[in-house]
Amino acid sequence: MSFAKFQESIARDAAPPAGASGALQALWHEARGDWDAAHNAAQDDHSRDGSWVHAYLHRKEGDEGNAGYWYARAGRRVPPGGTTLEAEWEQIARALSTRAE
Repeated sequence: MSFAKFQESIARDAAPPAGASGALQALWHEARGDWDAAHNAAQDDHSRDGSWVHAYLHRKEGDEGNAGYWYARAGRRVPPGGTTLEAEWEQIARALSTRAE
């Protein structure tokens, strides 16, 4: 699915797109303001992508130590200072939605 279609789903649908990975489901829930559902979906996705989203969620929560752990599990670096949460969400969503095409 394209990034644009993923964004449309967030605005329109009552549930994440069918067949979306746990990581994408987590981003979908987070974009709709449901951090708990997002965290559960990320936690249930044991892939590197799930860990990447899990890291982002803890960064958003303000738990930098926990976020650092999950970035390491994802094989990713903590975003450089000045990277907004919105920019990171979009970066992750674009990467994951493109892979889902």
